[in-house]
Amino acid sequence: MQANILEIQENTVVVKFTNGNLDKNLINTYVAFQDTKVLVGEITQVKGDILYANLVGEIKGNDFVYGITAKPSLKANVVLIDKDQVSMILSHPEVLTKSLFIGYSPIYDNLRISFDLNQFFSNHFAILGGTGSGKSWTLSKIIQNIFQNGDKVPYNASLFIFDTFGEYYNSFTGIETANPYISFKSYTTNLESNEEILKIPPFLLDVDDLAILLNANSQDQLQVLEKALYLVKIFKREDANILKIKNDIIARAILDILLSGRPPVQIRDQIFSILSFYKTNDLHLDAVLSQPGYNRPLKHCLLLDADGKLREIDLLTDFFTGFLLDETETSDLPPENICYSLADLENAIDFALISEGMFKSEKVYENNNLLKVRMHTLVTEYYHTYFEYSNYITKENYINTLLTKGNRKAQLINININYVDDRFAKNIVKIMSKMLFDVLKVYKPRAGFPIHIILEEAHRYVMNDDGVDLLGYNIFERISKEGRKYGILLGVISQRPNELSETSLSQSSNFLIFKMSHPRDLDYIKNLIPYMTDEIAKRIQVLQPGYCYAFGTAFKIPTIIQIDKPNPTPESNNVNISKTWFLDTQKPNQ
Repeated sequence: MQANILEIQENTVVVKFTNGNLDKNLINTYVAFQDTKVLVGEITQVKGDILYANLVGEIKGNDFVYGITAKPSLKANVVLIDKDQVSMILSHPEVLTKSLFIGYSPIYDNLRISFDLNQFFSNHFAILGGTGSGKSWTLSKIIQNIFQNGDKVPYNASLFIFDTFGEYYNSFTGIETANPYISFKSYTTNLESNEEILKIPPFLLDVDDLAILLNANSQDQLQVLEKALYLVKIFKREDANILKIKNDIIARAILDILLSGRPPVQIRDQIFSILSFYKTNDLHLDAVLSQPGYNRPLKHCLLLDADGKLREIDLLTDFFTGFLLDETETSDLPPENICYSLADLENAIDFALISEGMFKSEKVYENNNLLKVRMHTLVTEYYHTYFEYSNYITKENYINTLLTKGNRKAQLINININYVDDRFAKNIVKIMSKMLFDVLKVYKPRAGFPIHIILEEAHRYVMNDDGVDLLGYNIFERISKEGRKYGILLGVISQRPNELSETSLSQSSNFLIFKMSHPRDLDYIKNLIPYMTDEIAKRIQVLQPGYCYAFGTAFKIPTIIQIDKPNPTPESNNVNISKTWFLDTQKPNQ
């Protein structure tokens, strides 16, 4: 083959062949420029006997390095790279535990494409594309290829898949048959299912979790939740050492009401309400108040006289003041290992609202009453089922139970959140992701127990939301920025990348991009993904289903891949109208 380099325009080499016109099927294939270095270019255009190739990398020995540090001379030898040689550029050698097969090259006659396993799974990744483009198939195929190989068992893998539509059960339920050393575990939010129902211990929720769960939006509400978490651990205890603290808390709340200046009938009713529910052996409606010459039960001292006044307010004030403790006596927090329910937490929130002066101010009442209503909704509607947990467990042990099936470790945990509304699903995903982050943040040795969080329809969860203003962080952005050093990795799958948090998406090191046509989505990923050129963006708009462009540290070069079909496939197909509409017979029975 005879060819001359005519010119070099920035990163494009223009080559003229002297033995006839070129085959236009050469577009997107590779050409080598052999000089003091062996540089590689991708052919982007063919005009007669002229080809245009963009420089993409360099061959060093038996390896290909992406990126350009030099350009060929005009005297360089030009050689078209054949299929046998191009695997060095497009794929990693398929070595078990080091690389993973994903699909084929449509350019080089179905050349097998594998990526660097460690580079892919030790970093955050994103799978993006329109509906029906092949995202679910791709995730299924990748995971099947990891776990179905019986020669080497990834026993310590831990993948949590939050399955928005319940698609993946069909793909993974047979993995244990293919590899008996692997365990697949499935949780569901379908309360009528025979599968294991997802349960979250309410006593493991911290103030940030409660703020997420109840959609708190102000510092006042956060203060109420902090106090409620303190109170619920006190009111659930019955030992003598805690009795004085209970009395102090109740007495302070009642004194605030007594001295609030509200109408006497309101004061009486509020105190009756508190002592009917929050009471101890010392503080209750039948407690005896002593005066010279006679004793009276507390409830009689709350009676109003003929003028509607509370005559015994001084006596009541002295009585409740006697239960107050100084700060040194109440400084010790109760131990953390207290098991309580959502209903217990609701009661604690109610009391926290009272003790924070909810009835003193209309503004305080309006701001915090919504918190109370949302908590009551959780307790009284079916949502409470997901928080029923009868025995105390630490956060670390809870995560271990999720990862245990029988007496063996489970590697693949699928959580089907298809049966709850979007808002509640978002809260579940955020709370559980935060728990995983909290556990791995203190795990020793650091990053010694990697966990992957994979989010289907990630734009529903990984977004710029209001929680940042209140809590100071978004859990997914925090995982994106800090997770790698702790061994917690994020995989986002989305059809609307422009709705994803820019911070989270920008931290991804590997991308699989399927057909995408929305201009905002294309512009968004073009600005975020390294090496995403205008030319590649145009190709993405016309990709067939099942084809993607792969970018990132796990791939030697931005590569178009035909994804291998998973077996079995996820339940992600569109409705078949021609099959469901029409009957086998010509006419229906009348």
